[in-house]
Amino acid sequence: MPQIYVDADACPVKPEILKVAERHGIEVTFVANSGLRPSRDPMVRNVIVSNAFDAADNWIAEHATNSDVVVTADVPLAVRCVAGGSLVCGPTGRVFDDTNIGMASAMRDLGAHLRETGESKGYNAAFSPKDRSRFLETFDRLCRRAKAAAAGTGDQK
Repeated sequence: MPQIYVDADACPVKPEILKVAERHGIEVTFVANSGLRPSRDPMVRNVIVSNAFDAADNWIAEHATNSDVVVTADVPLAVRCVAGGSLVCGPTGRVFDDTNIGMASAMRDLGAHLRETGESKGYNAAFSPKDRSRFLETFDRLCRRAKAAAAGTGDQK
């Protein structure tokens, strides 16, 4: 059975993840550097890692395997998880896969360079209801694909 791993620090879609995971019967692991609200749900696990740089990302990358679903806005973590065969999406519903992860990484690096040189202020758009809706649709689709892959029944789109 696939697992869901969530880069939980500042993740705005935790309730949506729980809702979809419950519907599909998939276990969820929230990974963070700081405290998480405890859950009595046996399908939910919280992992608190050290405050070391990228500790949560490293934990997720080490544990996520093919047919698992990873939710992260962190492009370098997405690169690592896609390389490991995981299904990856961001909290806005953006899917990271073999077809776009190289461009996503390059754009992240370009944005960092522009911020460093002062060419860009680097403001992020506010999280919107459309983002939440797009995430729900994308995440549900990825969970169905993960279950199909784990069951060996093919890749549902």
